[in-house]
Amino acid sequence: MQSVDSHNGKNFWRKNSKSVPGSMRAVYGAMHPPITRSPKSSPRKESGQKKVESSDSFQDYQESVNDAWDCGDDEFCVISDVKISNRMVQSAALSVINSHRSGQLGTNSALAELHNQMPAAALEPVEPEMPEVIPHATVNNSHSSSAVLSCTTAASSERDAVRQEKFLELISNNNTNLPELRKLSWSGIPPSVRAVTWRLLNGYLPANAERREDTLKRKREEYWSFVNQYYETRHEDIYQDTFRQIHIDIPRMSPLIPLFQQIIVQEMFERILYIWAIRHPASGYVQGINDLVTPFFIVFLHEVVPKEESLDTYDVEQVSEEDRAVVEADSFWCMSKLLDGIQDNYTFAQPGIQNKVQQLRELMKRIDFSLHCHLERHEIDYLQFSFRWFNNLLMRELPLGCTVRLWDTLHAEPDGFSHFVLYVCAAFLKHFSQHLMAQRDFQGLMLLLQNLPTSNWSDSEISLLVAEAFRLKYVFADAPNHLQANKK
Repeated sequence: MQSVDSHNGKNFWRKNSKSVPGSMRAVYGAMHPPITRSPKSSPRKESGQKKVESSDSFQDYQESVNDAWDCGDDEFCVISDVKISNRMVQSAALSVINSHRSGQLGTNSALAELHNQMPAAALEPVEPEMPEVIPHATVNNSHSSSAVLSCTTAASSERDAVRQEKFLELISNNNTNLPELRKLSWSGIPPSVRAVTWRLLNGYLPANAERREDTLKRKREEYWSFVNQYYETRHEDIYQDTFRQIHIDIPRMSPLIPLFQQIIVQEMFERILYIWAIRHPASGYVQGINDLVTPFFIVFLHEVVPKEESLDTYDVEQVSEEDRAVVEADSFWCMSKLLDGIQDNYTFAQPGIQNKVQQLRELMKRIDFSLHCHLERHEIDYLQFSFRWFNNLLMRELPLGCTVRLWDTLHAEPDGFSHFVLYVCAAFLKHFSQHLMAQRDFQGLMLLLQNLPTSNWSDSEISLLVAEAFRLKYVFADAPNHLQANKK
């Protein structure tokens, strides 16, 4: 069943297949829209008055942003002493996790049983216990380097060892059963098999074992032929603006992690992004795409770095030139595969993200109407905070290791990066509902929304987050009447 947008008649929940016109000129997106007005500058809206949205609001916003990565752009501080809660509806969440682990998630009967087993309280906000909000200077990139890759490099438990054997058994088959691999990956992938599993789920590596070696060799050679053919054109007049923007953005990426400040790493990212940009002229390079390379780079680098080494401080110069070439080529192709499914997020005016922001607004009306009204009452536009969430797939809201864990599930979920991420963002916003409700003015809300306290998050929080997202998808994705109920 599909939901239909009452304004334009287009499918609401499914990806619109209509082609999006592109531009040969590079488009520079933004991480989050600026605060264009103060709530004090305009009178408070009456409760019965409909909010009028200008049709060119996004264009006005885009033109007002020259460089969304200016130093201090994201330097918001949380200035509250309040302790906030961090437990979602655990009974429902754990039921989802257990269902995935038992391999029963793919059947409709299992889903119905899961829904029937949910207690009534699962649909209501719960008063949980959460760690104290710790102020930190910058958004997302402020996570300390000592823990930022902890989700990626943590030692496997006994359960992980058993799961690792299951992964190896599936991967080593002559024809890997991808549906079974997705089910197994949904709850997280052991670090030792994550690289090959991502290649398979991404569609980069064939399921047929006999074709894998030839495919990898051909694709890696093809990438380096692109480098030889195109990379020298970066200083030509037609391309120099694109390369300049890439060159500016790369050093700003994860500035507190020594790994990404190494010149050799930055050069690898520059080649990946530049080659992708000139091969996709409809979008060109858009700020935010650079972040989408990072998880692939981390996972594939982890595959060639000695296990006893700390990845976030490892000197990539020590990796052999051949291994570095493999990491770079595989990161390029996997990022390209990912962007093929969400390219309308990065074409002119980024319509895919605009649609997702609107869908998030409608979804929040149903799952947390009090929070939605609270944001509307204080003139918080969803575009002002969730644009960055969709543009970067929550990468700048979470520690990097947690992003890697989240991407395990996004790779495993059908249309994870284009569809399921909507429910992840809804669960993420709902997760901080109580603390957001405690903020009583525009400034306090924006400061918190731009700097949500996730620096101490680990795999367990991500597991609960994706489980809640799955519950929301199950309840609302095929229920258009639910989405229309609050429209007037």
